[in-house]
Amino acid sequence: MKNNDMDRREFLRRVGIGAAGIGAAACTPGGKNASPAAVNVDEGPGEMVLRTNNRNGDKVSLLGYGCMRWRMKKGPDGKDIVDQENVNELVDHALANGVNYYDTSPVYLQGQSETAAGIALSRHPRNSYYLATKLSNFGVNTREASIKMYHDSMEQLRTDYFDYYLLHSIGRGGRQAFKERYEDNGMMDYMLKEREAGRIRNLGFSFHGAKDEFDELLALDDLYHWDFVQIEMNYLDWRYAKEPRNTQAEYLYEELDKKELPIVIMEPLLGGRLARVPDNIAARLKERDPDHSVASWAFRFVGSYPRVLTALSGMTNMDVLNDNLNTFRHFRPLTENDIDFLMKTADMIDHYPTVPCNDCKYCMPCPYGLDIPGVFLHYNAMVNTGQIATSKEQKDYRKLRREYLISYDRAVESLRQADHCTTCGQCLPTCPQSIDIPKELRRIDSYVESLRQDRL
Repeated sequence: MKNNDMDRREFLRRVGIGAAGIGAAACTPGGKNASPAAVNVDEGPGEMVLRTNNRNGDKVSLLGYGCMRWRMKKGPDGKDIVDQENVNELVDHALANGVNYYDTSPVYLQGQSETAAGIALSRHPRNSYYLATKLSNFGVNTREASIKMYHDSMEQLRTDYFDYYLLHSIGRGGRQAFKERYEDNGMMDYMLKEREAGRIRNLGFSFHGAKDEFDELLALDDLYHWDFVQIEMNYLDWRYAKEPRNTQAEYLYEELDKKELPIVIMEPLLGGRLARVPDNIAARLKERDPDHSVASWAFRFVGSYPRVLTALSGMTNMDVLNDNLNTFRHFRPLTENDIDFLMKTADMIDHYPTVPCNDCKYCMPCPYGLDIPGVFLHYNAMVNTGQIATSKEQKDYRKLRREYLISYDRAVESLRQADHCTTCGQCLPTCPQSIDIPKELRRIDSYVESLRQDRL
């Protein structure tokens, strides 16, 4: 790990400005033609920060809406359905406050996200928002199935063109996997023709994988001329992404910046983990900035990098949406001291024994009915709040033991808990974070059994 002086130097070198100029350049891609008037600070009602896409002039809100985590409810038949009324309310409020980028996929929310987004957004003028979706042909990638998915997305999103279209979650398997999903079936030729016809305005990809895999896929820019790239970036993954199967966000950003490619950020909060940090970390952040949320630090980090076009947030309720609007309508880029502070904070977080689960649910459904994200999220919450019993000699051991077991049963029904994992491994290829899911489930199950048998 580089020292803190290097952290500061590298940050300032990449944005190409001194500390006093960070605020001015942060709203201009590439840090060029910086204008202090473009920055919104804590004055008045504020307006949403817009970033200009250097490739086509699109004015995109720095806060984007990730449509993967909308609220679900039980339908008349007992199955989970999207709460459309809630979605409409959130989208209306987001649009009214300047959020104009909406990212979805055919596989989000059990296949319901695109339909829900289409209903909500089609109630507004088509030129008032940018629509992004993906070719999520993970399982069946034949030409016929892939083309059907493409046209189904248009139908469900109630549009005849996509502003931003992505090859979904490429990286695992590198060039060979890309060839199988998009080239052997003729889909790259098909999408290039769609781009030429204007039905795809910007073609890019979202990436999860190792450094050499990223290098291989980025090199395809010479052949396919990517319009943008979506990466996972946050102040923890900047230096602490779990290699070798994942890549440091610092490297991803730097390589894309060299090519002057617009960058869309996914997981700026790591699936909410950077909004639900351990209590002592939260206290550290609040002491530094008592008037703003813990989550705002993560958004300010990614927003302070000028090549970032938009940062996606899966805002599930009005409180979260309003907090994020407050961050981006009164945007304050980080200072060099803030960067030092966050790098030290990331080092502290990395030492916590939590599971790096982002609750993306790509591992679901489990063939044996486990609630994999539910098990991990409950465990992480107990670790972050210090409610972990470690030994009988521990102060409040009995209380902590009882609270963990009771809360576990409340959070995850017994038939879906970690002890039902058969280690079949079906979940492993789908996890963007490269978590050894069976191993982590066994670890948590062993801990729970130790509590139940009172043998810590």
